[in-house]
Amino acid sequence: MADPGMEISSLLHKLHLSSSPSDPLPAITELLSQLQKKLIGAVHNSCENSSVVGQVEHLFQTADPDWLFPSVLDDQENEWVELRSAYKSVISTLIGCAALPICEDDCSSLDSAAYQSIPSRATAVCSALTALLGSWDEGCRARRDKTGMTGLLLTVAPPIFLFSVTHFQDQPWSTASSRTAARHLHEALVRVGGWRDSAHLLMGDEYTEDRGILGGVLDVLLPQLTKDSWHRCEAVKLVFAWTLLQVTRPVLSPFLPRLLPPSLLLNDHYRPDNCMLGVGCVHHIVLNTPAADLRHFNRAEVLYQALFKHLYTSEAAVIQLVLSCLLDLLLILEKPPSSASHRKPCRHDDVLRLVLTHMEVEHKVALRRVYASALPLYVERMGVAVCRHLRRVERVVLGYLEVRDPPEETSRLMILQVLQRTIKVAWPRMACRVDVLLRCLLRLLVDVSSDSSVGGPVRQELMDQSSASIRLLDACSEGRVQRLLLQLDSRCCSTQTRQAEHLNRGHHI
Repeated sequence: MADPGMEISSLLHKLHLSSSPSDPLPAITELLSQLQKKLIGAVHNSCENSSVVGQVEHLFQTADPDWLFPSVLDDQENEWVELRSAYKSVISTLIGCAALPICEDDCSSLDSAAYQSIPSRATAVCSALTALLGSWDEGCRARRDKTGMTGLLLTVAPPIFLFSVTHFQDQPWSTASSRTAARHLHEALVRVGGWRDSAHLLMGDEYTEDRGILGGVLDVLLPQLTKDSWHRCEAVKLVFAWTLLQVTRPVLSPFLPRLLPPSLLLNDHYRPDNCMLGVGCVHHIVLNTPAADLRHFNRAEVLYQALFKHLYTSEAAVIQLVLSCLLDLLLILEKPPSSASHRKPCRHDDVLRLVLTHMEVEHKVALRRVYASALPLYVERMGVAVCRHLRRVERVVLGYLEVRDPPEETSRLMILQVLQRTIKVAWPRMACRVDVLLRCLLRLLVDVSSDSSVGGPVRQELMDQSSASIRLLDACSEGRVQRLLLQLDSRCCSTQTRQAEHLNRGHHI
């Protein structure tokens, strides 16, 4: 069996890091400095890059862990600083061997051909780093200087974390094999640090002395997320968003000043995909930050203004995310209009007014569905204060119930919910609108019963919801609807419509 020491010496000789295979092994910090220079020289040479990274992996696999991570007393801080610096530098250089190409502008993304060589390089680097973590795990078990070793791991973990997250995502710069290698690297990092999962890795444990690496990750990531540089690397925004979504209460709040600016930067971008990513980040921050912290320094108002302007866009996917986020953010800025202490017009009114205005003239099916799906929650939040918008609500209800939306009839079903909730909270104001609303609902029953493009379950749901709306109208008008239904000419109706009519006549609220 070959002597590991001789094997390492021979490997160092092949790497041109020693003059002879018989030379004694150098100090690890000296070797890491030489190895870094070797890796820097191989970055732009594909053939040499693959060979050198493979030899580095072999070095980490076969070397004695006690040599890779020499014993240093906890009070010898200078030596620990030197060792941490050496490993951080060589790992950063190793990761640079699989660095993504830079995009020169923010107008377009690089095509897949630009990433052609990245997956194989990333796979090799992942294997080398996984081997290093394996040696660290093996060498740390019997060590007494746990504090120093933990400090070393916390130093090298952030760049390894960011590299693994970059390459395990399904993107043009990754393949199935490179994603698998990146996932193995990520799992190895979580395992050697004794963390439970990615969230624990980032946040640590507030009840113990376990430290997370979120601060270190942001130290590496944020310099790449400035206004002038974030668009140069396609992966940076995705890694930031993925990382942010792992961080929850109560850890997120102290990092808010560092997490909010990049989120707003993405939110403000003109490209819908970047904008959606930013809105998602902002929504996660809103959900996981105490209201007092968001109101501090007027942050919540800044977020509101940044989101409100998106209500003027014509991108359905953006509008959907924005309306959902605003619904949660508004509760931080003010009390719900339905509360007894809130009677003056407020931001809720501003959002609902703009949404209803856009709904009246919107003709795109996708946007109509998004608006219709969001409206019931806003009407419910408004409560009796929806009376301030009854004319607009009425026009929207009438307009949307008249237009088919096959095959699921999402818009009509959602608008029927809006009508029912409006009747329940604003019933004293509905009596004068009974005639026009009843006429619209009966016309809907006739249309649906004769429309062959509507499936059976959907047709039944529409009939049921329409009937429920008619019964509510009857209740708020003190039986006037039943009197009007007696005047209905049953010869003009289908069997299903007549059944709905009889049900409404015989139903007492």
